[in-house]
Order: sequence, then C-alpha cells, then structure tokens
Amino acid sequence: MSVETITAAPQHGYTADKEALLKRLRRAEGQVRGVARMVDEDAYCIDILTQVSAATKALETVALQLLEDHLAHCVAEAAEQGGPVAQQKLAEASAAIARLVRS
Repeated sequence: MSVETITAAPQHGYTADKEALLKRLRRAEGQVRGVARMVDEDAYCIDILTQVSAATKALETVALQLLEDHLAHCVAEAAEQGGPVAQQKLAEASAAIARLVRS
C-alpha cells in the first residue's frame, strides 16, 4: 500500500456537486436567519410559517441530492463488492430514507 493511498481523503458521491450543495446550504442558512429575524421582529405567524416551509424545502432538496449521490456512488460501489459491506451500505441508505420520510 502506497503512502498516497493511506493519506488520500475518501471520495464521496457528492464531491462532484459539492459547490452546488454548499450554495443551497448557504441559501437555507440565510432563510433560517431570516426566520429568526422575523420572530425577533414579531412578524405575522403565517409569514413566518411560509419562510419555515421554504427553509425546510431547501434542506429537503439538499438531503435528497445527498441521498441520490450516496446511492449512485457509495451503495452502488458496495453492491459490486457484495458481502457485509454491501449489506451495511444498504442498511444505512434504508435508515436514511426512513428518517427523511418521517421528518
């Protein structure tokens, strides 16, 4: 095993979309700060709920993109290897989907 293999950071499925994901997360962060400001300024409840919904949708979009990338990269790679690694990745993906559905 070479030194390069030991020190190389793992390649995640979302790496190719990292900048787009960070942009979406920054937008969601701004929306959450906006919601906090609205509460601080005693804004109308329905207006605050509308902004909470928008922030939630932004985070759901990020979550779905990460899940899609995880399935296409990590789970697909593990499935090719088979065995316990594949079972673990499938279980992780299943649990992540369950958390998203419940939220």
